[in-house]
Amino acid sequence: MTSVSSHLAAVLLGCALCAQAAEIRVPVDHRTIQAAIDSARSGDIVLVSAGTYRERIALKPGIQLKSAGGGVRGEHGLARAESTVIDGGGADGSRTPGVTMAEGATLDGFTITRVGLYDDARWRRSWSAQGEDQSHDHIGHFGVPGIAVIGANCRVVNNIVHHNGDLGIAIRGVEGGECSPEISGNTSYRNMGGGIGSMMGSTAKIDSNHCFENFYAGIGHDNASPLVTNNHCHNNIRAGIGISEGASPTVRGNRCHRNRRAGIGIRTGADTRPVVEDNDCDENEMAGIGVEEDARPTIRNNRCRRNRLAGIGCASARPLLEANQLEGNHKAGIGISGRSNAVLTENRCFANRLVAVGIVGESEATLRGNTLSRSGGAPPIVNIGPKARALLEGNEIQGGGVAGILVGGHLVASGNLLKGEGRGTGILLKQGSEATLADNAISGYRMNVRDQRK
Repeated sequence: MTSVSSHLAAVLLGCALCAQAAEIRVPVDHRTIQAAIDSARSGDIVLVSAGTYRERIALKPGIQLKSAGGGVRGEHGLARAESTVIDGGGADGSRTPGVTMAEGATLDGFTITRVGLYDDARWRRSWSAQGEDQSHDHIGHFGVPGIAVIGANCRVVNNIVHHNGDLGIAIRGVEGGECSPEISGNTSYRNMGGGIGSMMGSTAKIDSNHCFENFYAGIGHDNASPLVTNNHCHNNIRAGIGISEGASPTVRGNRCHRNRRAGIGIRTGADTRPVVEDNDCDENEMAGIGVEEDARPTIRNNRCRRNRLAGIGCASARPLLEANQLEGNHKAGIGISGRSNAVLTENRCFANRLVAVGIVGESEATLRGNTLSRSGGAPPIVNIGPKARALLEGNEIQGGGVAGILVGGHLVASGNLLKGEGRGTGILLKQGSEATLADNAISGYRMNVRDQRK
C-alpha cells in the first residue's frame, strides 16, 4: 500500500503543477516579451504572436518562450519563426545578447537579428580573401551573440539567427557546472561571428541546424566536447565546422560543402582530439577535411569529393584515418605534409587529379589495407618525398602515371598489390631514396622496380 500511495501522491502532485502552469500571451497579456517573462513562473508558457519586438530579453529558469503557430515551413525555417522577430536594435552599444537563456528554459521559433552591427562591406571583403584577412583565432570569442547559453541546460530550437554583429548562437560552459543544451533545428546565417560556437567545456547536443554564409565557421569549437550531428554547413567564409584549442567533439553525419576554406577544419594542439565520422565534405575551396598544428583526430568513414585541394589534408598533425572515401579531389586524395605522423587504414582514394596519397616534408605515414587508384595522368599513385618515411603493407595500388609508388625518401613495403595501366614503373626509386621491399605483387607496368639511386 505504501508504494501505491506514494505513486498516487506523485501523480496528484504532477497534476497540481500542470494545473498551476499558465499560458501568458504577448501582446494580449503583456506588450513586451520581457514583461511577460518577468511575470511568469517556472513551467509557464509565454506564447508570442507574430510581429517585430524591439528588445533584448533574458529568460527565467523553466520558462517556455514560443512563437504562436504550427509547423508550416517558410524560406529559412518555420513560418512562425520568420514572422516573429526579436530585433536587437543594431549597433546601439549594448553588450547584452539578443536572448540570454536560463536553466531549463526553452526558446522555440523566433528570428533574432540586428544584435550588434552586421558589416556587409567587411563580410564581402573577407569572402573575396577566403578569410585570409581574419585573425587566426575566433572560434572561442564569445562576444555579444544573438543567442547566449552560459552554463545552462536548456533548449534552443527552430530559431532563425541572422545579420548579427557577432556569433549567432554562443554556448559557454562555467567552472564546476554542466552546460549541455539542446541546439536543434535552427538556421544561423550571415552573422559576423560563426553560426554556432561551442566553448569552455560545454557539451551541447547540436543537431540538424543549417549554418551558412557566416563570417567565421558555420559551427565552431574551442575547448568543448559537444555531439554535433546532421547539420548542414555551407558557404561559410572559414570552415563549415571548425575544431580547435583542445576541443574533442563527436562530429557525425554532417554535410559540409562549398565553404571558402575546409569542409571540416581541425587544429591547435595535441589535446584537440575529435572523432569525425560519416560526414560528407564536398566542393570546398580548400580540403574536404583539414588537420594541422599537432591535432590528433580520429577521422573515419567520411566521404570527401571534388574539393579544390586534398580530400583530407594533414599538415604537422597526427591523425588516424580509417575507411574514408576520397574521390575526384583537385589535388591529392590524402595529403600528408610538414612533420605529420599519420596512420591510414582501409581508405579508398580514386579518380583524384594528382596523387592518391602524397607524403612530403618530414612526415611519417603507415598505410595498411588501402585501395588507391587513378586512371591516366603523369603523377604517381603514391608519392613519398625526399625527407618523408612510409610503411606500406597490404595495399592495393592501381592505375597510370609515372609509377605506382614514387620514392624520394624512405620506404618499407611488403605484401602490396600493384597493377599498372600504362608504361610507368611499379616502384620507382629516386636518387637518395632508401627502400626495403618484400613480397609485393607487381603487374602491368613496363618495369616492376626501377632503381635510379646508382
